[in-house]
Amino acid sequence: MSTIRMPGDVRVFTLVEARALFPLVQHITAAAYQELNPIAASLRAGVAQRSELEHLEQRYEAIIHRWVGKMERLGVVVTGLWLVDFDTGDGYLCWRYPEAELGHYHGYQQGFGQRRPVQEVIAREHPSWAESPES
Repeated sequence: MSTIRMPGDVRVFTLVEARALFPLVQHITAAAYQELNPIAASLRAGVAQRSELEHLEQRYEAIIHRWVGKMERLGVVVTGLWLVDFDTGDGYLCWRYPEAELGHYHGYQQGFGQRRPVQEVIAREHPSWAESPES
């Protein structure tokens, strides 16, 4: 079970720990995405009255802030809308909704565009975060 953290208190994960927490991160993100989807569609369609627009914008922001807060309390790093990183101590395991698995990695000085498949990183670099506790 994961410890709830204070916002900004980043956790360092092993691959096993990140994968254990991933279903919860995925579930929370999917729920927030589904909640936000009709609001985003209304905003894209345009709203006739200013008061309705302001209400939709407030709901939109509240959903995003709530999602960010939940991710931070789990110890993951929010790097964009529906995009999170799990700190490994030497880089990040990277996930973006709606990807089905936690399958990418990038270093601290790299970003989303430079991410590589986790299995490739493990095979080439044998990072300590990928070692099983039995090793």
